[in-house]
Amino acid sequence: MMLSSKAYAASDWDRAFHHLERAHILGQREFSPHLKTHYGMLKIGFLRRDWREVVGQVLRIMAVFPASLFGWVPIGNTGGANVSALKPMAIPEDLARLFED
Repeated sequence: MMLSSKAYAASDWDRAFHHLERAHILGQREFSPHLKTHYGMLKIGFLRRDWREVVGQVLRIMAVFPASLFGWVPIGNTGGANVSALKPMAIPEDLARLFED
């Protein structure tokens, strides 16, 4: 999230979004981090005028509570509107070690 914030402050939306996707992989099982990543993606969607992303993030934000409550989070999903919210994805190697326990 810190790297995303730095990229956001530098108006590097692509890099900020990339770091939000990685943060989503790590935090999607916890309510607050999950919500924060989708909110960040929503803000970037507005800045890019990417209405598909905006709509996708609004829907995902509405789903954060039930997803967190019932554990409906597909492992490795990056959280962007360019992928199905239900699709499990491979975890990047550098993050996979954090899931070993």
